[in-house]
Formats: sequence, C-alpha cells, structure tokens
Amino acid sequence: MADNNPSLLDRLDGIESRFEEVSTLITDPSVIADMKRYVRLTKEYKDLEKLTATTRRYRALVEGEKEARAILETESDEDLRAMAKEEIDNAAAAIPEVEEEIKLLLIPADPEDSKNAILEIRAGTGGDEAAIFAGDLCKMYTKYCESKGWSVAVSSFSEGAAGGFKEIVMTVTGDGVYGTLKYESGVHRVQRVPATETQGRVHTSAATVAVLPEAEAFDVEINEGEIKWDTFRSGGAGGQNVNKVESGVRLRYMWRNPNTGVTEEILIECTETRDQPKNKERALSRLRTFIYDKEHQKYLDDIASRRKTMVSTGDRSAKIRTYNYPQGRITDHRINYTIYNLQAFVDGDIQDCIDKLIVAENAEKLRASEL
Repeated sequence: MADNNPSLLDRLDGIESRFEEVSTLITDPSVIADMKRYVRLTKEYKDLEKLTATTRRYRALVEGEKEARAILETESDEDLRAMAKEEIDNAAAAIPEVEEEIKLLLIPADPEDSKNAILEIRAGTGGDEAAIFAGDLCKMYTKYCESKGWSVAVSSFSEGAAGGFKEIVMTVTGDGVYGTLKYESGVHRVQRVPATETQGRVHTSAATVAVLPEAEAFDVEINEGEIKWDTFRSGGAGGQNVNKVESGVRLRYMWRNPNTGVTEEILIECTETRDQPKNKERALSRLRTFIYDKEHQKYLDDIASRRKTMVSTGDRSAKIRTYNYPQGRITDHRINYTIYNLQAFVDGDIQDCIDKLIVAENAEKLRASEL
C-alpha cells in the first residue's frame, strides 16, 4: 500500500530533519534577538510539529504493514498469521486517511491564519433596515466568538437611527482567529419584512463584512513621530465620566502606498475605553492593521487570480451569503450550502458552514498543488 505513493514518502524525507533544525534555532540567543526571524521560526516549528508527528505515525503504519506481509509469507503459525492479517486490515483503513491528513499539512499554511483579526461590519443598501441587519451580524459574530473562547473588543461604532449600526469595528483575539473568520469577508444579504414596514412586504438589504489580519508591531514600519493626535469627549452611553473626560482619541497619519505611489491621510478614531492611553494604543494597532492590509492586498489579489473559485479571496465586494427570514433559510453562494435553521445560525451557530468552506478551500488547494 505504501509503495503506491512513493512521491509522498519522498516529500516527507526532509521534514523531520528540518523540524530538528528549527527546534535548535529557536533556542539560539541570536535568533531570539531578531524578533521577526524568531516569530517566523516559532510559527514554522508549530506547523512542523504536527506534520512531524503525523509523518512518524504514517511511517509506523507503513512499516507495520510491511512486517505483517512478511509474516504472512514466512510464518505457518495460525495465531501469528491471524494477527498479521488484522494488522494489514487496520493499515489498509488507516493509511489512506493519514495520507490525506499529510497532504493537507503539506500545503503551505497562510501565514496570516494564526493572527488575531479586525472585524468590520458596515450597513450597505437598505437604509435603516441595513443598519439593523449589521447589528444582527454583530450579535451573531459576538456569540460565535464567545463559543470559541475568543475575546471581542469594540474599537469604534456608529449607531443606526432605528437601531443596529451604520458601522462597527471590533478586535477579536484568540487562537487562529483570522484563519477561521476570513471566510466571512464579503456582502451579506438579508430578505425579510422590516420592523418599519407597514404593508408586510419583504425587503432586501445588505451589510458588508471585512475581516483583516491584525498586524503586529514589527509587521509594518510606522514613524510614530509623524502621527498627529487629537483628543475629544466620547459620546453615547457610559455615564457622566465618558462625556466629561477627553478619553476619545483621533489619529492622523500621512502614508505613502507602496502599491500605487500615492500619499494618503489615514484617519482613525477610538473611543473604546475611558482610558485615553489604552485608546491610543488601540488606535495605533488599527493603524498598523490598516497599512498591513493595504500592503498585502496585492498578495490577496495574486491568490484570487490563481484560484478563480477560491472561497476566501479577500474580495469584499462579492455577495457571499443570503439570510432569508420568510423561509428560515441560509444560503452560502460560494459552495451552494443551504440550511433551514436560520434562527440558530444568527444566534452564532455558524461553525458547520465555516467547516464546509474550509473543506472546499482545502480541496482547491489540493488540486492546485497536484498532491
């Protein structure tokens, strides 16, 4: 069985030696001192650790099968032969599964997947109803993130006149956040009778979701001395202190886009906490993420052009999902996924859909890599 896939075994030859090499490098003081290199190597170590363990399991299965076949050829003892046949049957079932696992692990992981994420939700077409729907999406993602044990912090928001949000920006922190939430980027469409509708007619509205990998301090270079800061009193609920103390911060930064050569002003506001230094820190984090996202858009475009049907292209103008309330139906248009448990879905039960999107993307990656 193992001989049917010699190319896979060939690809695994250098895995264990590289794992040992990286294991040594991440304890080297000179590597630890170079933060960019250290972070890159620790991520590589984490990826190789799982691949190495799976490779060793695969080799053990292959060797066990070979030994069992040798026993069948040379032994006459019925007990030994029965044990050998059982081992061959077990290997026949396990080896293809482990091979598929290894193929997926051999596909280069998106280096962004392990990062935290900035989640932006904006009301689109549909007026007040679009803002209410943006609020519903915000609740859906908040409940989903809580179920995953991730923390969600609101950076800024603008409320809709009839409820919900014209725009809300949140930072989601946890393990592998971006690699999971990136599938949610795009236009979400809702079909339902709005609370403001007197004739009972179904309206179609939309909201746009953008999921960005949160940039770390060393991902982008910012001249902090050129940042212009303003402070202002935060509006909205939160007690007297919020309105009397200038805790809100506004950041202005002139940045030259390396992809276009155009210099543009970036304006970011943060009113998340009553603590001005914390708001400054979070505004700076959003600035890094904004620049990082712009600089990496070319990378996202390259991926999209290579895989025309990829489910997570980073294209925020594509209509990805419809929420049909009269029929209680959710449809994800990228993978023709339709279910009729809309209420559970908008209550945060979205994992099954994300799992199917991940499977679809992995299938595309396998085809592209010709493993």
